[in-house]
Amino acid sequence: MRSLAALLCKSGADLPYSISRPLEIVEVDLAPPRIGEVIVKIESAGICHSDLSVVNGSRQRPLPLVAGHESAGVVLELGKGVKGLKVGDHVTTVFLPSCGACNECRLGSPAFCSVGATSNTRGEMISGGSRISFDGTLVNHYNGVSCYSQYAVLDQRSLIKLPSDIPFDIAALFGCALLTGIGAVRNSAHTKQGQSLGIWGLGGVGLSALIGAVISQASPIFAIDPVASKRDLALSLGADFVLDPSENLRDQFPDGVLVAIECAGRADTLKSAYDATSRGGTTVTVGLPPASEMLSISALSLVADVKTIRGSYLGSANPRVDIPEFVDLWRAGRLPVERLLTSCGPMSDVNEAMDALQGAQVVRQVIHPHQVS
Repeated sequence: MRSLAALLCKSGADLPYSISRPLEIVEVDLAPPRIGEVIVKIESAGICHSDLSVVNGSRQRPLPLVAGHESAGVVLELGKGVKGLKVGDHVTTVFLPSCGACNECRLGSPAFCSVGATSNTRGEMISGGSRISFDGTLVNHYNGVSCYSQYAVLDQRSLIKLPSDIPFDIAALFGCALLTGIGAVRNSAHTKQGQSLGIWGLGGVGLSALIGAVISQASPIFAIDPVASKRDLALSLGADFVLDPSENLRDQFPDGVLVAIECAGRADTLKSAYDATSRGGTTVTVGLPPASEMLSISALSLVADVKTIRGSYLGSANPRVDIPEFVDLWRAGRLPVERLLTSCGPMSDVNEAMDALQGAQVVRQVIHPHQVS
């Protein structure tokens, strides 16, 4: 099968990407699905900072690759041995497939699947190899998804079936932004009703964390970001206080917050979150800073202040449990996903969308792969 897709051949192009155009719309070839794999028609794909970090070179992945890892679409074709899916089903993608057999999966932590993490790092499908080629040369997958494409070959372990009445633009956010943000609050920090909480960075993941904090009935909730419009949005979504990063949270809340969630992907921001965490509190980081950035804290404070620092990947989630709950919360009006959507556009505008994300003025943008101008 042939598919138009956004191909990245080299990271670190000059800004603006609207001029340098690191993501090139080309026609790729997709191999037939193997055992346990399906072909999905991608309807909506989110523009996430994880994609931008590969484009700008702060996160290294094997190149060339077809970008994108947050999406929703319709099952078009089944390989042999597929269970629980049929042609015509609506699905959302999960950027870490879980093998179900490694120690992490057997212990009930699919978000920590070592087999899926290894295949993602290699740019391969979880069952091995690539299903994408361009001009006769194999192309790498991105996080087992590569959804900046009209069609994608996906392992069934990268897919969660959804009700067909959920709009694709909303469904696309379930598998990354919501899992990561809400999961950080609920699964990683184990936030309880009445606990104070701060969120650093109000992109799609950070605002998802805010929604998770509201659902968990944390109080008070602080939201920190340099962009005024994002702070305003945070207030409308349930934050009690908003701050510019130049302001010190402890000036307003001297004891600090019991739960601090860092979503900006910067070591200095993580330090600010840690410094604002109260005695006995937990700092959770979901951001992906460049590998060269180091965190410097007082080693004594971990013991003297009884603090905890936790990394959170995929929100420490079990997608097959958490996403159906998200659906129920959305239906009940408690998960206002649509408020996170800044804009929608054709896949041909993917470079412009990366520019907007680099400029930090947007929350979540969605592209439509079958719209190419």
